[in-house]
Formats: sequence, structure tokens, C-alpha cells
Amino acid sequence: MEYILTTNGLSKQYRHFKALDDLTMHVPKGAIYGFVGKNGAGKTTLIRLICGLQTPTAGNYTLYGIENGTKEISKSRRRMGAVVETPSIYLDMTAEENLREQYRILGLPSFDDIPELLRLVGLSDTGKKKARHFSLGMKQRLGIAVALAGNPDFLVLDEPINGLDPQGIIEIRELILKLNRERRITVLISSHILDELARLATHYGFIDKGHMVKEISAAELEAACRKCVRVEVSDTKALSRVLDGMEVEYKILSETQADIFAKVNISKLTMALAGENCELLGVQERDETLESYYIGLVGGGSHG
Repeated sequence: MEYILTTNGLSKQYRHFKALDDLTMHVPKGAIYGFVGKNGAGKTTLIRLICGLQTPTAGNYTLYGIENGTKEISKSRRRMGAVVETPSIYLDMTAEENLREQYRILGLPSFDDIPELLRLVGLSDTGKKKARHFSLGMKQRLGIAVALAGNPDFLVLDEPINGLDPQGIIEIRELILKLNRERRITVLISSHILDELARLATHYGFIDKGHMVKEISAAELEAACRKCVRVEVSDTKALSRVLDGMEVEYKILSETQADIFAKVNISKLTMALAGENCELLGVQERDETLESYYIGLVGGGSHG
């Protein structure tokens, strides 16, 4: 498999705090790679390192097969676009003026592509409106447009849907999918909104305390996520007694709900519950979510 980005034992130390600890990751060409971790896990540090904004304490990384620390790495970075933490835009400029300025910074010879780029991110009708008057979603899309100046084939997005309303989230999601599918742009996206990330990612990297816990493809994750049957009963204490007797794995969710991680004969379960004076009120098949899988890997707590 061809990788756009690989890291090997990458570490970053800030005095007494280790932001990255022997991190090894692989971002395949053509992927939408979901980078998942709690607040402070090291996601933004990794992004800042590969963008050349900081240097690693130990280990190395490669972009397009070129190792950091070599003269050629700057050429590889020109094939990248990134939105790190907040969009890099000029608030007193229009969307078009922001792109013209970025084109000048990159030394691009023509502004001819700007109208198409504005259309791509849904900002072609903003006219003379200054960026400071844009919604948060519009600012995020303009930041992505700026990152796309120079026609990169690797896009790095740090929490691109953070703080957006539902409509803004949908717009960013559709834009990322369009860039990946139509323009063949590889995307590295960190996000703490795991349900939304599950709609996008083809691959995942789960990071905890600066260390990669697991890398997995979306297909492998789907196979690994356990299916369960969610039941609603009149008394989960009675349900527990029945399921203990059946020797199946289960999890009590409330006084009336539980998840059963096994194939269950509903008729037998209903009869067994009746013997315990417990009524079966509802049954629903469910899949384990990305969030529950992630929490199972690294434990609970804040994830961002």
C-alpha cells in the first residue's frame, strides 16, 4: 500500500510534558484518515510537526516518501494544504481577496482558478462581504479554500467541524467527501465528533497520551464492532437472572434497558422472563458505535 504520510517513533517533548510518545502511523494514499484522541492526546502536535511549524524531539516522518530533515521535505510540503486549529484568513478581506493574497504568497502566476475554487467551497456568491461577517461555517470553508490554493493532493484538517451548527457540519462533510472522491485528495482529519467522523473516514488512528493505540480501516472497524440486541423489559434485575442462566454477555443500561451481545431466541427469552414475572416490551438490533469502540480502547473521559 502507498502511504502519503508515515511516522516512525515520533516524539515531541515540552519540558516535563511529552505531547507525542513514540508515535507510529500510516496514512494511505486516497484515504480519509480519522485521527481520534482525547483533548491533549497529541493530535494537534502531530499536525503542527508535519506542517513544519515545530520540530520533533525524536523519531521521524515521511511525506510522499521524503523524510523530514532533508532539503526535499519542503517540496513535499508544497503538496499539502492545512487548516490548523483555526482558519488562516484575513477578516478585513473578501473571500476572493483572501485567495488572491494566498496565491501571491505561494507565487502562483495566475488568479484564473479562484472563481472555480470559490464555487467548490460554496462561497462564489459572497461578493464584497468581508470575512469577519461570515458565519463560522463560511470561515471554515474559506480556510479550506485557502488550504487548497496551489492544488495540493493532501489536505490536513484540525477539528474542522468544531462549533458548527448542523447545517455547517453537513456542508463541511459534503465538501470533504467531494474533495476526496472527485479530486482524489487524501485527507487527514482530527475530530472529537465521532458520530460525524464515522460518516467520512475510510481509515482511523486512535491516539492516547501521545501514543498510537490502534490503526484500523473502516471495513475492519465495522467487522470488529460487535452487534447486539437492545431489549426493553419491565425489570432488568429479573433479566439479569435469566441472562446469567443463559450464560450470555450483556450490559444493563437502565432499570428497563439492556444490551445483549449474543444471538438470542426471542421466544425462549420471553418465556424465561415470564417465569420471573418480567415482561419483554421491545427488541431492537444495534451495532456498536465508533464512540463505544474508542472508549473500549482507551477508556472514558473527555475526547477531542
